Amino acid sequence: METNWSIYEHQTARMLKIWEKKLLKPPGFLEKTSKAVSVRINQVIPEKVHQTITATVKGIVKTSLFSIDYMPKNPPLVGISLAMRDHKAEELISLYKKLAAAEGAGAGAGGILLGLADFPILIGIKMKLLFELAHIYGYSTQDYRERLYILHVFQLAFSSQTKKQALFQTIVQWPETARSLPPAESYVKHINWQQLQQEYRDTIDFRKMLQLVPGIGAVVGAWANYGLLDELGRVGMNCYRLRSLQETRSNHNNETLE
Repeated sequence: METNWSIYEHQTARMLKIWEKKLLKPPGFLEKTSKAVSVRINQVIPEKVHQTITATVKGIVKTSLFSIDYMPKNPPLVGISLAMRDHKAEELISLYKKLAAAEGAGAGAGGILLGLADFPILIGIKMKLLFELAHIYGYSTQDYRERLYILHVFQLAFSSQTKKQALFQTIVQWPETARSLPPAESYVKHINWQQLQQEYRDTIDFRKMLQLVPGIGAVVGAWANYGLLDELGRVGMNCYRLRSLQETRSNHNNETLE
């Protein structure tokens, strides 16, 4: 074996290769059609609505990046195997899926106003999940660079296929990226908030729009939120698994050189 990975880690590496291929596959006909429809819809939505949604996304994401509100109370886990981290991550994702489903059902049953209110609440739930995952895999969210990593994971989960390749490469090369990052206060100025919210909204649009339909809102709200948290959880978990394996390999290579 070329590294000191365990059997479980080698199996995980093979699974991650399959996941990467699926994640980065070219957009199919359905996705291209859906994206074209979303673009048409965005063109007829008043600019004030775009500005409101952008401000909402920006406000929540900035809060998660620069405040302590989303930081887990428990310190990052150290000294445990990847298998144990994965087990804890699976339990966490299951909990957050149920939480999001319950919130979505309540919002969906409440009609259009509560359905719209669900939008920022759901983003908050997603960010909290990613912060918890970071600590499970041993990374402290007190470091602003880890919070920026979380933002990239969030974007990877909810962006179009045309954007995923670049985002994935940033995540794969994170050690190099992190070393070159400017201070948090200046980095945030370079985030394209309009693009972030638009990519995010386009990804979840269809499911969340159905949530506003009278009579089926509660069922659809629960289904939509459960599915969205599942997608985010899988992407987040796999990004941290990939990073963990890379660090294990790097540490092994450094020990070999010594």
